[in-house]
Amino acid sequence: MNTILNISAYLFVPLSDPAALQPLLLERAVARGLKGTILLAGEGINLFLAGPPEAVRGFVDLLRQDPRFAPLAPKESWSASVPFRKMLVKVKREIIRMDHPAIQPDFSRADGRAPAVSAATLRRWLDQGRDDAGRPVVTLDTRNAFEVDHGTFEGAIDWRIGKFTDFPPALAAHRAELQGKTVVSFCTGGIRCEKAAILMREQGVEHVYQLEGGILKYFEETDGAHFKGDCFVFDERRALDPALSPAASAP
Repeated sequence: MNTILNISAYLFVPLSDPAALQPLLLERAVARGLKGTILLAGEGINLFLAGPPEAVRGFVDLLRQDPRFAPLAPKESWSASVPFRKMLVKVKREIIRMDHPAIQPDFSRADGRAPAVSAATLRRWLDQGRDDAGRPVVTLDTRNAFEVDHGTFEGAIDWRIGKFTDFPPALAAHRAELQGKTVVSFCTGGIRCEKAAILMREQGVEHVYQLEGGILKYFEETDGAHFKGDCFVFDERRALDPALSPAASAP
């Protein structure tokens, strides 16, 4: 029986005190019996947590009492056991490393994000084969090649990157292929495609969107149509199927 709640969430918001937050969040998470990882940086927070549902949701409610974290919108899935061994809170230079300091998403500003499309909108566009303006739609996978190999959208562009820091040079090499198309960048939970979409816009790709909430939100809000395979996740479940259950094929 799946009684363990797993969440992933991120928020790009300026944090002046990530080092001060580290021991506080660790203490609060451990007190609730949670396991997983929280990453903190000057650019925001990225978290993966698992535990009893009341403990996980209580921790998120506590986080949201800080106005900076009020917009946190976790993606939820369930498992029979906790897929993490420890509770870690780490301070990093970036919550998702791109090594491109000019790219600074900021959820606290109306203009601080790249435009996003909902799961339902992307599904409709893929059904149509075009966006609402009649442009051809392509999906761009911003994940590492080994993640893509578990599953991706049908016909998705895959530049076979080995790590996210490879994305900027891959874009420079392939940018011309994206012109004239509506490009929807996607990743597991939204954090990588958030930065990728902003970079593409800055590099002159005109019609770029990010998939809001990534693959996990697409699975949650649609029937998973147009996605082939499973979604790799960085915990002991290894991969989730479109029902957000641990994939039978996962080792």
